[in-house]
Formats: sequence, structure tokens, C-alpha cells
Amino acid sequence: MPGTLTRTTIERETGEENENEQVALYNVVLLDDDEHTYDYVIEMLMRLFSIGEARALRHTVEVDTSGRTIVLTGEIEEATVSKEMIHGYGADPRMANSKGSMTAVVEPATQGAA
Repeated sequence: MPGTLTRTTIERETGEENENEQVALYNVVLLDDDEHTYDYVIEMLMRLFSIGEARALRHTVEVDTSGRTIVLTGEIEEATVSKEMIHGYGADPRMANSKGSMTAVVEPATQGAA
């Protein structure tokens, strides 16, 4: 079952709150490869997602050891933009065999995932 977020909206005419709107959530998943260094991944995550070095390092270790890491969970628009930012970040200048950005995918979030 996909993850959802309950959005509170206020109806303009009555001023009443409505908490029934369910918004689907999506994960941005960074996938591992052999064309990017730890330094590149840490730098990219810190710049694109405004996270600290320790958190970026945890994501970097996770993507390296398990092949994937969830870097963001949000609504489809935010997830899509975040994936495109990763794809647009460019090659790792530290590695000659790095031909482009890392790969990320957008997947429906599951209940309880972050």
C-alpha cells in the first residue's frame, strides 16, 4: 500500500477544515554504481538536499553497501524534481570512467517508510 499524507485544507467559503484529502507519497531512491566516489556522493547530497555531512555519509554508505538509499520522501512533484536534480548533477571529476550523473528512481512510498 503506498504511503500517504493527510493534508488539512480549509474550504474558502465555509472556513471549515477538511482532513480527508490523502496525498500519495513517493521515495527518491539513489542507486549504486562504480563511477562515483564517496566524496562525490556526499558533496552531491549536501548541495542538492541541504543535509549535513554525517547524514550524507550515512546515505553514501547505505547506497554502497545495499545498492540503494532513499534520499527523500515527498509528493510526486517534489520527488520528480529531486530525481531530475540528481540526474543533472554531472559526472564525478575524480574518476576518469565517470561519464555522467548517478541514477535515481521515483517509487511509491510504502506505509511506514521515510
